[in-house]
Amino acid sequence: MLDRYNEGVARLLAGIRDADTRKAYQEVFDTSTVETLLRLRERGFIGELGRVISTGKEANVFYATDSAGNPLAIKIYRINTSEFRHLWKYVEGDPHFRISKRNRRSIIFEWAKREFRNLEKAFKAGVSVPFPVVQRKNILVMEYVGGKQPAPLLKNVEAPPGFYHQLLDNLSLLYFRAAIIHADLSEYNILVWDGKPYIIDMGQSVGWEHPLAYEFFLRDMHRLSKILKRGGIEMGVQEIIRELKERTASKGESVQI
Repeated sequence: MLDRYNEGVARLLAGIRDADTRKAYQEVFDTSTVETLLRLRERGFIGELGRVISTGKEANVFYATDSAGNPLAIKIYRINTSEFRHLWKYVEGDPHFRISKRNRRSIIFEWAKREFRNLEKAFKAGVSVPFPVVQRKNILVMEYVGGKQPAPLLKNVEAPPGFYHQLLDNLSLLYFRAAIIHADLSEYNILVWDGKPYIIDMGQSVGWEHPLAYEFFLRDMHRLSKILKRGGIEMGVQEIIRELKERTASKGESVQI
């Protein structure tokens, strides 16, 4: 069956004329990844793998469907070409995530697991994030956000009315109810769909107990200030922190920083 799946991937690649799309597929389809995809397919988590949604430094995201034809997004972390050394500072010192081997494969697998668990925890806290379906090794299967075309990044569109206030509500839940610091907040990690924000890319996210948590938090707040300014909302870092705390307190949540 693995050979047949490999043949299917080869046929797919052969039919793709766009060089960038072909490259995105070729970067992730090593033997281990194909084997993992096959197991996920056999267990009904995924059906067909489709077009490329996005490419990044560590991973590519593909449109897919489950066994019933419902849309999914599949994030595949590249094992062979990822630059992983800069990821270590997020993993090291995190009491929830420990790895025994400091090598590329171990860190990439851990990274995918971290993203799944962070999304799961954020989703349970009511944060608008893609629902995580399943994670195996370097593959994360999650909710597809979009329609015929994937939801655009905030970087590329004009946000609808009320969007930035919804963003602040979601971030108050993320930082204080879920107790997760995104640690890489930017307009590239926020989707705009159906009038509301979806926060994505949470492999690097950490809890407040991480030794660099407050440093990451302040960096996020500086970036958030720039994001809000684009929407016509002038707020400094300390003002944003007070606002997030007040929104949290108004929901009956405790704030411990």
